[in-house]
Amino acid sequence: MERFTISLSDELAADFDQWIEARGYSNRSEAVRDLLRKEVETQRLDQGQAIYSVATLSYVYNHHERNLAERLTNLQHAAHDLVVSSMHVHLDHDDCMESLFLRGLTQHIRDFADKLSAETGVRHGTLNLVPVKIVALQHDHSHAHFHPHS
Repeated sequence: MERFTISLSDELAADFDQWIEARGYSNRSEAVRDLLRKEVETQRLDQGQAIYSVATLSYVYNHHERNLAERLTNLQHAAHDLVVSSMHVHLDHDDCMESLFLRGLTQHIRDFADKLSAETGVRHGTLNLVPVKIVALQHDHSHAHFHPHS
């Protein structure tokens, strides 16, 4: 592990210590590592360098919108290679919220999220991408297939 030293003003150090305590970090080093990871991952996403990602796509929609639930389900089935799981919540008489858990090529996830969010009647769509490194492994799960591990 490589070590480095940084200097902070007393005010910034106090603010950082409050931030650390509020989030439950046990030390400054772990907090700095997490902040750096987040910035590096954000840059990788912004520059198109994150090949694979895991993600959540959450959106609200009016379930009375003509054929919308069926269209959304069809889109999810068409992207079965990306959609790992979904959760559906009834918010009120008219509105539902779904959260999809996605895994795959970052650009495919973005394309799917854009397409689904553009459906008439879908509101408040939010995609949260987390870049991951995927290692393709072949091993025995007592069934024959090949799949990636993040």
